[in-house]
Amino acid sequence: MVKATFGLDENVASAACYVLTWLTGIIFLLLEKDNKTVRFHAMQSILTFLPLTIISVIIGMIPFIGFVSVLIWLVMVILWLVLIIKSFQGEKFMVPVVGEMAEKQIN
Repeated sequence: MVKATFGLDENVASAACYVLTWLTGIIFLLLEKDNKTVRFHAMQSILTFLPLTIISVIIGMIPFIGFVSVLIWLVMVILWLVLIIKSFQGEKFMVPVVGEMAEKQIN
């Protein structure tokens, strides 16, 4: 098994990139210098969850459409679970658009 950040197996480190959404993505992106798979998952975590968090907070403050924020959070939770499971299984699941952007940033 390939080792990565903190001596973790690659699939465990990849899944950990998503645990605290964009926050762990930033941590793993800064700490992991060599493993491109872990760096991809870290970048995808940042590019997926940071904008969604910001958009959700902004929309949540707007009267009459604040309920849309709840829908965004629901999508985020489902996506979060899928990304953790897929990366732990060793799959390189790419979120549409964001996955390609993450791939370009890492390479």
